[in-house]
Order: sequence, then structure tokens, then C-alpha cells
Amino acid sequence: MKGDVSWIPKSWAPMVVGAAAGVLTWVGLTAVVLSAWAEAPQPVPVNSAVVAQGQGQKPAGSPPEVVVYMSELPKNALFESEFWKDPASPGGQLIGTPNTGDKLDPPPENDPHVTFKAQVQRGVPYRCWIHMKVGAPKGKSQANRVYVQFSDAVDKANKDVFSPGTGSYLTAQGPTQQGWTWVPCDGADSKASESLVTFRTSGEVTVRVQMGMEGVGFDQFLLSPAQFLEKPPAEAIVKK
Repeated sequence: MKGDVSWIPKSWAPMVVGAAAGVLTWVGLTAVVLSAWAEAPQPVPVNSAVVAQGQGQKPAGSPPEVVVYMSELPKNALFESEFWKDPASPGGQLIGTPNTGDKLDPPPENDPHVTFKAQVQRGVPYRCWIHMKVGAPKGKSQANRVYVQFSDAVDKANKDVFSPGTGSYLTAQGPTQQGWTWVPCDGADSKASESLVTFRTSGEVTVRVQMGMEGVGFDQFLLSPAQFLEKPPAEAIVKK
């Protein structure tokens, strides 16, 4: 008959009662655990960009590296300078000026230079790098210096700085040893923080690279907001 437990021997009764109590206790504990889990704070989604930045990686969504190959510029971008052939350069060409041993002056003097366009983002600090080919010294020239200027560049007070046609510029001074090297563009006070370039607006700006000494050449221009902000590229050619 349903519900009839008369068949259970009296000697078993304590065991049956104990088992039933155990089941009820387990059910009660389970309910408490589930209730505590529901009330506990749930894991917060991880921001992958923050994690990447903390690990020294370039976070997703960072402004792109600005890379310009001199071999891709038209001839009319050059003033009193010329294309040189070199198989080590992107496109097999760099830009330089012959070394007669004469002296070149910094801006605003209009000495041999090249101008081109670059896409930038406003308010982003960029580090400028020149992939330079230091030439053979001759006369007054060590063949290892260029000056760099930008349109729309501003300082911390949002005032124009490094503008073409002015005496404000960055200097890329290479070593005396001949050959290829990545050279940073530094400010006059040599402070790394003051050598960063920031722009007033996003969009296209004009870059002007003027020869600081005859005989110097370069094949790549780089504005880095992240990957090469502190250290130069390890490779001779930076991929776009």
C-alpha cells in the first residue's frame, strides 16, 4: 500500500530516519550555496586593449604608424635634391644631395629639401624617425644631418611649432660612421618629451625634410604613435 512503511523492521528505523535527515540537510545546503552564488558579484568583462597596453603591446584601435617611402614620391616633391639608387631601400631608391664639401643652413633657409603629405590624428603624440644613409665626409659636411618640419604641429599650449618657413624644426643628427641607421628627430633642447610631435587637427599634413649637410640620404620617414615611440625599428625597412 502506498506510503506504508510497516514493513521496515524496528531495528532499521533509526537508520532510515537518519538517512532522510541527511537528504534534507544536503538539499538545504545546496539552496544556501546557490543563493550565495546568485548574490555574489559576477566577473567583469576584461578590456583587451587595457590588457595589451599593460603588457607592452600595441592596443587595438591605436592610431596607425605613419610610414612614407621616398621611392614613391614624384620628382616634383624634390627641391635641389635627387633620387639615388640603392637595392637596400624600399623601391630601390633613396633621396639625397651630392656632397661638394659646402655648408648647408637650417630653416628658414631654403636649402635642398623634399616635401610630402602624411595622414595624422589630432592630439596624438608622435615620435619622428628618419632612416638615414650617412655619407662620406667632405669639406664642411659630415653628411649626417637633416631638419624636419610639419604643418599644423602644435606645442602643449596649442601654439604653432615646427612650421615650414620658420626657424622652428626638429633635427635628425646621425652618427659619423657611414651607412644606414634609424635616427630620431630631436628638438633643440634635446628633451625626449619635447621632441614628440602633436597635431591640431586630424587629416593630411605637409612634411618638409631639409638636408642639413650635403651628402646625406634617407629612404624612409616614420611617425610612430605607439610601436616605435621609445625605441627605433629593429628592421631596416618598416612595413606599411
